Amino acid sequence: MNYLDAVILGIVQGLTEFLPVSSSGHLVIFQKLLGFQQPGVTFEVMLHLGTLVAVIAAFWSDVWGIIKKPMSRIVYLIILGTIPAGLIGVFLKPLFEQAFESLTVVGVGLIITGFLLVLGEKLGTRAWWGKEVEQTSVGDALFIGLLQGLAITPGISRSGSTISAGLLRGLDREFAARFSFLLSIPAILGAGILEGKDILDSGIAGHSLAPYIVGTVTAAVSSYTAIRIVMGLVKRGRLSLFSYYCWTVGILILAFFRG
Repeated sequence: MNYLDAVILGIVQGLTEFLPVSSSGHLVIFQKLLGFQQPGVTFEVMLHLGTLVAVIAAFWSDVWGIIKKPMSRIVYLIILGTIPAGLIGVFLKPLFEQAFESLTVVGVGLIITGFLLVLGEKLGTRAWWGKEVEQTSVGDALFIGLLQGLAITPGISRSGSTISAGLLRGLDREFAARFSFLLSIPAILGAGILEGKDILDSGIAGHSLAPYIVGTVTAAVSSYTAIRIVMGLVKRGRLSLFSYYCWTVGILILAFFRG
């Protein structure tokens, strides 16, 4: 792998992981339409490491609070929110693996993401809502986790669906976004662990280590940038701007590239 490929892949991974446009959906698009080949399990794990570092850096105060108080309510909510996605990933994995072969699934998923973004913002503007961590219920966390689980489908954005789910359940705008990103930490860790099982088989050649580091750093920087963009848009009630992008790409795929 050369440096340019590493930078491009790092930027794509970092931006699409946290912007509400579905990183998995774009991966399928790149593979099917642009002839993009997966970079290998080791590089994927390195990219996940970069995105993980970005989340921890962006929400360090929350992460440090969790480290100091591992039995706090936010930890309890994160665990609850992780359970549905974990169960869906374990028991429905073959179904979702088939979905990664279909551009039609991606197109439909992107359109669904667009509607989720609009629906979350419209209903999330109710003046009497605004739950913080102490008011967030078990049902709220499980509902958000369920949407995160469904986001395994390529085309359905994890960040978009979880933030929208939080808004639909009446969470404060900023907390809905923060909780979504904190919820991504176990999700990214889980994906990295699953992929990391094969690292010993693939390995990293000594001469190719530098591009891997470049890709990781690029993914971290672009992920951090994406997080800040999303947080700013959520606070201003403008996250649904991405719905137009999702609808446009989804409709174009269904119109011209189904399969």
